[in-house]
Amino acid sequence: MRRSLGRKAAQQVAGSAAVNSSSSSSDLSRSGFRNGKRPAICPEGIESFCSDLELKHTDVRILMLAWRMNAGRQGYFSLEEWRRGLKALRADTISKLKKALPDLEKEVVRPQNFLDFYTYSFRYCLTEEKQKSIDIEIACELLNLVLSSKFLPQVNKLVEYLKQQHEYKVVNMDQWLGILRFCNEINFPSLDNYDPDLAWPIILDNFVEWMWKQQP
Repeated sequence: MRRSLGRKAAQQVAGSAAVNSSSSSSDLSRSGFRNGKRPAICPEGIESFCSDLELKHTDVRILMLAWRMNAGRQGYFSLEEWRRGLKALRADTISKLKKALPDLEKEVVRPQNFLDFYTYSFRYCLTEEKQKSIDIEIACELLNLVLSSKFLPQVNKLVEYLKQQHEYKVVNMDQWLGILRFCNEINFPSLDNYDPDLAWPIILDNFVEWMWKQQP
């Protein structure tokens, strides 16, 4: 999962933690909170944090860290979220956090965890109160980020379709989960086991019809 986002979509998808640390031995337990006066780590230090980790701020591992800390607000970590995540990762320095990243990636891709991570990635992009859907552009970037390492051919075609169709401007959670189910269950690219009479989101019925028209 070494995917990254375009800058515009990254501002939606990968807004994440900011840490005022400057060396591999920096203590992360309260880093960014400045003697407890700040209620949360804010987006302003994200470039510094990612630089210390030697990651781009659009790297999927930043989203994985947000998932592991169960961050409830995009672009911010509360002190409780920060400490909970570091404890789970057994990391209290930048050096230890770097070393923990490969294990975090393995944790995310386990079948029992991936659905939760995939669902969380969508919820993380809901930045407005009562927001229930994300723009098609963001959905395409997010699919590339979280799903292409597992289902690259499907994601490539889905993104191509979503970008050229004009019926849908947004994707909701039901459609988002339907895409993962589609990738897991449907033979690709033959689509020979796809049954449109089953409870698939209409956007996927339309995608399959578009795919069938392209087949010789």
